[in-house]
Amino acid sequence: MVVRGVDVDPPPCAPMVVRTDAGDRCACHHDAVVHPSASASALLHHVRTGRARSRAELVAVTGASRNTVSARVDQLIAANLLQEGGRGWSTGGRPPTLLRFNSRAGCVLAVDLGVTSVDVAVTDLSAEILATVGHPIDIADGPGPVLAEVDRLAQLVLAEAGLTPADVCAVGVGVPGPVEFSTGRPVHPPIMPGWHDFPIPSAFARYGCPVYADNDVNVMALGEMGIAGSAEDVLVVKVGTGIGCGIIVDGQVYRGAQGSAGDIGHISVPPPQGRPVVCRCGNENCLEAIAGGGALLRDALAAGLTATTTRELVQLAAQGDGPALELVRNAGRTIGTVLASLVNFFNPHRIVMTGGVAQAGAPLLAGIREAVYGRSLPLAARALDITVSDAPDLSGRLGAALMAIEGFLDEDSVHQFVPAETEPPTGARTSTAR
Repeated sequence: MVVRGVDVDPPPCAPMVVRTDAGDRCACHHDAVVHPSASASALLHHVRTGRARSRAELVAVTGASRNTVSARVDQLIAANLLQEGGRGWSTGGRPPTLLRFNSRAGCVLAVDLGVTSVDVAVTDLSAEILATVGHPIDIADGPGPVLAEVDRLAQLVLAEAGLTPADVCAVGVGVPGPVEFSTGRPVHPPIMPGWHDFPIPSAFARYGCPVYADNDVNVMALGEMGIAGSAEDVLVVKVGTGIGCGIIVDGQVYRGAQGSAGDIGHISVPPPQGRPVVCRCGNENCLEAIAGGGALLRDALAAGLTATTTRELVQLAAQGDGPALELVRNAGRTIGTVLASLVNFFNPHRIVMTGGVAQAGAPLLAGIREAVYGRSLPLAARALDITVSDAPDLSGRLGAALMAIEGFLDEDSVHQFVPAETEPPTGARTSTAR
């Protein structure tokens, strides 16, 4: 393996000095989508997200000199992160040499931990899945047994892809509870007994690479944005055993001061028939205790339905079973009352529903839309789009892979495998932008 490292862009509003031909200045969150920086990391980001395909386009995007761009592109080619291939269209003169990101310069492991199952995948550096496997687990068994199973599955997918632990550049892990992102430690997760303060990255020490752990809904939100990202403000809402919300601001995941932003499953809502419902967190009338997957199954059994799992209940609703439809629609209305408040407060471009219960589709969406459009301010809801994820089963693994890739290719890490970035001396001969 040629390169090793740790995120493509600094987080929004992180102070960073950007060197341009006009001098140094401070970058802010407005640079999250278009990078005027001509650092090696920024140039790599432009190519791998499709914003530039040649040296000349990189010059146009960054405003840097041709010598600077060409020198740093040559460094990235030497580091095996960029490759040349083919010729582009010419607007006069010699056709430009096209650049492409070398997505096979390494691989990452993506782990999507749920309450009752885990999916593990190995992807290349463009988040293309090379091999994947899933297996039932019980998150309540604790970190030792669960992460031992994750390690076993990781060895299976690496072998299937013809790779070894030495090929792994980074690991991304999504877990169903609040996580201190800077350390990868869960913090009092209500549905993960025994996991509090456990250092998840330590379980992957054999790979000798950076490990990133985050709340599963934040990870899913990354997966929904995809490799090219987005400049939109989006709420990604997971409805499974629990309920959580990934918040995308200007295309970036917003985690809050301590990493617990978006934990909407423990917002208090009015209980059905006025009877208090105790949540696993110890409080009463939390959203997930009334409208989450476990609550739906509890209510289905009380109503005499034949479903024994949430998945079976969702299938009954999809098949048009009347009582199942009503349960799912009512859950959608309850979730929608909370989302309506978020819409009034945050004014997102769109809301994306994901998770096992979201696969019920139309019945859940009908209840959510009824509440959101009925309770939100007209201006906030005027152009709001509420949809179900196109790939709810994949977003967790894709997001975990992207989290690992962004970490592997961040500014500091790219500096480790290219020489120190300095302006070429006046009159220096470098390859011209082409």
